[in-house]
Amino acid sequence: MLRYLRERLQDGKLHMTLIDPEKQPTEEASDVASTLEGMGTDAIMVGGSTGVTQENLDNTVKGIKSVIEIPVILFPADACTISEYADAIYFMSMLNSRSTRLLVGEQVQASKTVKDLGIETISMGYVIVAPGMKVGEVGLADPLPRNDPELAVKYGLAAEFFGMDLFYLEAGSGAPAPVPAEIVKAVKEEISIPLVVGGGIRDGKSARELVEAGADMLVTGTAVERTRDMAGLKEILDAVKRGNR
Repeated sequence: MLRYLRERLQDGKLHMTLIDPEKQPTEEASDVASTLEGMGTDAIMVGGSTGVTQENLDNTVKGIKSVIEIPVILFPADACTISEYADAIYFMSMLNSRSTRLLVGEQVQASKTVKDLGIETISMGYVIVAPGMKVGEVGLADPLPRNDPELAVKYGLAAEFFGMDLFYLEAGSGAPAPVPAEIVKAVKEEISIPLVVGGGIRDGKSARELVEAGADMLVTGTAVERTRDMAGLKEILDAVKRGNR
């Protein structure tokens, strides 16, 4: 799946849809994934900060995979939220968490399960940007200040030097505003691994600003939960893909 992402990036920017198994029933999640695949989303991420059980995770992944051809990648909250039915898993460390559990503890607990299941790993440095929302709270993060691009660059370089495949700046699901474009631009100018940005992206204008600032991949999740007619998602997807033409 990492090869898939890298190959797609050669043709331009990517969009990924995050689906939380706790937020909608399996059939609805499958319908959403199928619709978004038709609109051009490049991959489906499955996960959530709270309330995800093994049953609803497995059912959601299997349901989605039964109706789409693009990859399904796990976005795990902890070592207990791993599904053998996914194509890959983001093996990520929350670099600005105050808890060693989120830095490396959950990853240690998950490692043997991931190997035994044969799930492809995509390593990721994950940094929470203020306000951080629920994921920052649950992750015991010290959110990256929105006016400190220098610190963001240092986190990005640390992720790259650790050998991670991707670097992810996350404002948090439902954030009132996305990661500032100034931070995205500063980080992109310094790192050579792909830059992922998510949280607070609600319209095409904000998506376009982030893409133009240097984001390689945009992730939207809350927009899926709240925009049942998919109009907002189409606007975001069009903004991401417009620069690829």
